[in-house]
Amino acid sequence: MSYTELPGVRVPIRMWADPASVEQGAMQQLRNVSSLPWIKGLAVMPDVHYGKGATVGSVIAMHGAVCPAAVGVDIGCGMSAVRTSLRAGDLPGDLSRLRTKVEQAIPVGRGLHADPVDPGAIHGFRTAGWSDFWTRFDGLADDVKFRAERAAQQMGTLGGGNHYIEVSLDADEALWLTLHSGSRNIGKELAEHHIGIAQGLSHNKGLVDRDLAVFVADTPQMAAYRSDLYWAQEYAKWNRAVMMTLLREVVRKEFKKAKPVFEPEISCHHNYVAEERYDGMDLLVTRKGAIRAGSGEYGIIPGSMGTATYIVRGLGNTAAFNSASHGAGRRMSRGAAKKRFTTRDLAEQTRGVECRKDSGVVDEIPSAYKPIEQVMDQQRDLVEVVAKLKQVVCVKG
Repeated sequence: MSYTELPGVRVPIRMWADPASVEQGAMQQLRNVSSLPWIKGLAVMPDVHYGKGATVGSVIAMHGAVCPAAVGVDIGCGMSAVRTSLRAGDLPGDLSRLRTKVEQAIPVGRGLHADPVDPGAIHGFRTAGWSDFWTRFDGLADDVKFRAERAAQQMGTLGGGNHYIEVSLDADEALWLTLHSGSRNIGKELAEHHIGIAQGLSHNKGLVDRDLAVFVADTPQMAAYRSDLYWAQEYAKWNRAVMMTLLREVVRKEFKKAKPVFEPEISCHHNYVAEERYDGMDLLVTRKGAIRAGSGEYGIIPGSMGTATYIVRGLGNTAAFNSASHGAGRRMSRGAAKKRFTTRDLAEQTRGVECRKDSGVVDEIPSAYKPIEQVMDQQRDLVEVVAKLKQVVCVKG
């Protein structure tokens, strides 16, 4: 599918979704974003849906400005995936033990490690840059300094909501490990701190939506935000790397007779800011619920806890600012899903998956999300599929 171009206020709205399928609230958010004085382009992914300030599933390119609420509070949230040498035949008939071992190794929900993870004690973990990363904690906003211990204990933890860890199989029956998580509480608190500052700046007073308040170039507020933002994005990447290493260790021990081999990790953010150049102009590109899909770059696009995940390779479509969707995208709110579906519905829709099937995760039921196959079909000019995965184990907080 090629995109549909709709008129915006300052820039056109390029949509890789059927405009008729997008709720009015999200359409209004897109028009609001297109009205920002600093905007140079807006691309809308097929998983688009209503968010806070800016829609989830949008790519916002601005010159000399960045909107912290458009990045969101889970700075650096993203995915990691690893293909293994294990096959479907290596799996036991009962996968509950494997799920339990994963949950014991990696805290989920609000859980954290009793003591901070020592990367030097984890087999195969690459520690280059680890010490420098933590040294830079002292340079973060004063409001979060007291969170140092908690940030260290949450490193290598999953969180809740739509975050998960999965064991999956591809079409060739090769076993994959995938996970989805971000910058945990420290990223949330940094985001909220800076959103509050941005909303109090005089140049944001006349905006149509206060959640679109921006920082502008060559100001101390912008410098402080970008420093904290990039640190939080790095935290999210380290968090996924630690979890993936812990997950590999579980698999290595559980399948020691098969002597599993792990391929290089694929990792991608989908809530973040990057400095990129388009049409001869240096831009700050915010991907809120979108991955970078530059030519030849690998990415991960998941569906839900009962549907497929796609490993993709970017096609480098500059009309979309080298981007693609970050997943299937919700088609109903969590509250609406809880009212509409039951635990029986959840059990039916996750049949064959070793996972939670209780009322605490009914809002994550597959029917609460858009059909992932449809989403993939709408972005054939953005990515090509490398592998299609189907989970057999799903761990959620």
